[in-house]
Amino acid sequence: MRIAIAGASGRMGRTLIEALAQADDAILAAALAQPGSTWLGKDAGDFIGAPCGVFIDDDIDAALAQADCLIDFTRPEATLAHLAVCRRRGVHLVIGTTGFTSDGKQKIQEAAHDIPIVFAPNMTVGVNAVFHLLDVAARILSQGYDVEVIEAHHRHKVDAPSGTALRMGEVAAAALGRDLAECAVYGREGHTGERPETQIGFSTVRGGDIVGDHTVLFAGTGERIEITHKAASRMPYANGALRAARFMRDKKHGLFDMQDVLGLR
Repeated sequence: MRIAIAGASGRMGRTLIEALAQADDAILAAALAQPGSTWLGKDAGDFIGAPCGVFIDDDIDAALAQADCLIDFTRPEATLAHLAVCRRRGVHLVIGTTGFTSDGKQKIQEAAHDIPIVFAPNMTVGVNAVFHLLDVAARILSQGYDVEVIEAHHRHKVDAPSGTALRMGEVAAAALGRDLAECAVYGREGHTGERPETQIGFSTVRGGDIVGDHTVLFAGTGERIEITHKAASRMPYANGALRAARFMRDKKHGLFDMQDVLGLR
């Protein structure tokens, strides 16, 4: 597979370059950075001390002419611009970007009529196993337990709660027969009153270089059950994204997530 990476000069982009260097069934075909980046024109392999002859560019159209699949962990506005080019060129797309509006998500759904897309709030195998476990746990703990989602990320993350935390809330709410839009509360302050039984709370921490910690707490009377995932590096996200790209090899179109990739449907 010929893989293009958007945001190649960022933390996730560099990890993807490293993961591709270790893969035996895929190569780095193009590396993209935003216009004006100081990394433009430099060898993408320099990030990992292994020059590869692929130079960082800001021309998405030219980059995708060389690629079978684009992996994108950038910002919603950039991803949607890349989406349009992928759709026109028939290039597969893995989206790890979070923070989309409902309109942005609709554009992704529409593009999936023409190209295959894996769109997931978290690409790691471990977190997607947790999603599956949460569904089971929430059904068992459906009475007498309060649900809280706690997440922590590095200081540079721009959206909150994280896409992964929101997905955890969605999974729990669906299993409990609730609508997250109606029962979610994002942070508490002041005189909040007694906690409603059906509420699902979200707490957000931002600081340092935390890669990503997520916990779903089921708090009952006299006991607590916690389901936690902690990422020690970005490599699990990169490996999951490559797994998603492999999953789409024989797909012509369609919108998928990591539950599809891992066969958990």
